[in-house]
Amino acid sequence: MDNSKELSTADLDWAIGINRISLKIIGLWPTNKLTRQQRILADVRAFIIFVTMMSASILPGILALLRVWGDVMAMSDNLQIGLPFTATGIKYIIMWFRRSDLVPIINMIVEDWMREKTAQERNAMIKQARFARAIVMFGAIAMSFASIVLIIPPCFGYTSRYLTNLTDPVKERPFLLQTYYLRDSSQSPYYEIAFTAQAISIVMAAISYTGIDTFLGLVVFHICAQLDILKERMLNLNNFKDFRTGLRFNIKDHLRLIRSVDVIDNTFNLMLLALLVFFAMLFCLQGFLIVSIIDGEGDLSYMRICWLVSILINTFVHMCLYCVVGEILIAKAEGVYYAAYNYEWYLLEPKEAKNLLMIMIRAEKPLYITAGRIFPMTLSLFCSLIKTSAGYISVLLANR
Repeated sequence: MDNSKELSTADLDWAIGINRISLKIIGLWPTNKLTRQQRILADVRAFIIFVTMMSASILPGILALLRVWGDVMAMSDNLQIGLPFTATGIKYIIMWFRRSDLVPIINMIVEDWMREKTAQERNAMIKQARFARAIVMFGAIAMSFASIVLIIPPCFGYTSRYLTNLTDPVKERPFLLQTYYLRDSSQSPYYEIAFTAQAISIVMAAISYTGIDTFLGLVVFHICAQLDILKERMLNLNNFKDFRTGLRFNIKDHLRLIRSVDVIDNTFNLMLLALLVFFAMLFCLQGFLIVSIIDGEGDLSYMRICWLVSILINTFVHMCLYCVVGEILIAKAEGVYYAAYNYEWYLLEPKEAKNLLMIMIRAEKPLYITAGRIFPMTLSLFCSLIKTSAGYISVLLANR
C-alpha cells in the first residue's frame, strides 16, 4: 500500500510538477492548502508582477503606439509585442480572479492520481499526461528562446526592434520594447531602471503566457484520460457484480467530468475570445513584417528575422494548442457515447436498458470549450482563422 501511494505521488509530481512551479512563481497556482500568510504573499507577488508588466511594458507601449500612429512599420513593430503583452495581462487578471473556481479541478486531479488504479487506468492517465508535459516543455523552450533573443542581444548593442526617433531618441541605447515614458528615461540611472523593469516584465510575461496556456492543456488532457477510462468501464459493465451499481458509478463519474468542463469553459471562454482576436491581428502583423523584410523595405538583420520567426511560432503554437485540446476533448466525449451505444443493451432487462439510455442521451451532446460561448475551439476554427488572417496581410501590404 505504501509503495502504491509513493508511486501515485511520484506520478502526480511528474504530471503537474512543471506547470505547478511556473504558476507558483507568479502566484497563480490554484490551491486551498495555503495558510493565510502564504495566501497573502501569493497575492502580493501576483500584484507586484502585474503592476510591473503594466507600468514597465503595457502602458508605455500604448503611449508609444500613439506617438508612431501613421507609420505602418513602427506600428507593426509595436503591436507585435504589445498584443502578446496585452493578452498576457488579460489572461493574468482572469486567472487571478477565477483561481478559487479552479481549486476543485486541481483537487480532482490530485484525487484521481492518488486513488487506487488498475494498470490500464494508470497507463491511460500517463499517456495523456505525457502529451501535456510535451506541450509544457515546448512552450518553456520556445518562450525562453524568445526572451533570450529580446533581452540578451540589446545588452551588447544589438536589437531586433525597428528603431524610430519618436520612441528611441538615443538609438545607441534602445529599450528592449518600443515604449514611451512620460519622464525622460534616456539618462542614467533612469535608463538602467527602466531597462531592468522591462527585462523582468518580459520574463514574467513569458512565464504567465506559457503557464496559463499549458495549465489549460494539463486540465483538459487529464479530463480526456478520465473519459478514456470511463469509456473502457462502459464497455466492460459486465465486470461489475451488479449492473445498476456499475452504471450508477459511471454516470456519477460522467457528470463529474461534465461539471469540470463547465468550470473550465466558464473560466476561460472570455479569455479565449480575446485571444482569437489578438491572434488574428498578430498573425497579420507578423506576416506583413516578414514579407516587408523579404521585399527589402524593412530592417533586414539576422536578429530581427530570428525574433519575428520565434514570435510567429510561439503565437501559432499557443493558439493551435487551444484548438487541438478542444478537438481532442470532443473526440474523447464522443467515445463515451459510442461505448454506451455499442454496449449489448438489447440483452438487458427493459428497466436496465432504460437506465442505460440516460448516459447515452447526455453523452450525445458535444463536450467542448468555447471562445466567448460562441465558437467551439476546434481545428476547423483554427484553419478558418488562419485563412482569414492571411487574407488581410495583402491589405496591410497595399497600405504600407
